[in-house]
Amino acid sequence: MTSVFRPSARALITGGASGIGYAVAELCLKHSMKVTIVDFNQETLDLAQKSLKGDVKCLKTDVGERGEWKNLKDQVGDVDFLMLNAGVGGQGSWGDEDYFDKILHTNLNGVINGLNTYAPSFLTRSSDQAAAIIITGSKQGITNPPGNPAYNASKAAVKALAEHLSFDLKDTNVGVHLLVPGWTFTGLSGNVPGTEKQKPAGAWSGSQVADYMFKKMADGKFYIICPDNDVTEATDKKRMLWTVGDIVNERPPLTRWRPEFKEEAEEWMAKQKD
Repeated sequence: MTSVFRPSARALITGGASGIGYAVAELCLKHSMKVTIVDFNQETLDLAQKSLKGDVKCLKTDVGERGEWKNLKDQVGDVDFLMLNAGVGGQGSWGDEDYFDKILHTNLNGVINGLNTYAPSFLTRSSDQAAAIIITGSKQGITNPPGNPAYNASKAAVKALAEHLSFDLKDTNVGVHLLVPGWTFTGLSGNVPGTEKQKPAGAWSGSQVADYMFKKMADGKFYIICPDNDVTEATDKKRMLWTVGDIVNERPPLTRWRPEFKEEAEEWMAKQKD
């Protein structure tokens, strides 16, 4: 599916003014694609417009608002490469309605609105050239660590949507991919465009994630689970297998973080092959 990266192919990237979205925009532009970046932050959009080289358009849009997607589709038209990447972070807990509304508005509704706007055109496209839809998830949507229920729920739902979409498009030339970054130095971790904050040693850069995504797309992988400089692919897989084991083995949920299961979980993962 890397053949979607071709001259004049049209790309639409949400959350594309910084971080991973920006790095993927750079990747697309290196292949002479026509790129539209969507973001809610006008300041970072302006910086992206100045710094990106090539056929690029930057549009301010609130992806969580359904009506704004109609305007976006009218301006951009059909695309060959759709990346639904916009996301916000935040901390909160039960009873904090604003926290839930904020996270779900962008992280979940932004994906639902994007798919409802564009998936029909991907299902009926007549071109025999490759196309792709990338949806950015999170490891928190798979292993569900305690402490951030709205964010975890939004990314778990995004995973389910991507899986369903992949099945629905399996008989087309549209590749669907769930991009699951590891620890990445983005705006969510302090890498705000225009600042000089240094990347932590354990984190990947946005460009590393984009390059890894490109490789896994070439391999035809749906699940693109990125490592980082602290966590290996093998460790990620062990954590995910243990999480599924809570269901299969009828344990209570989130046993990796329960003190009474700590030793058992560590011993089990130590025995698994890398």
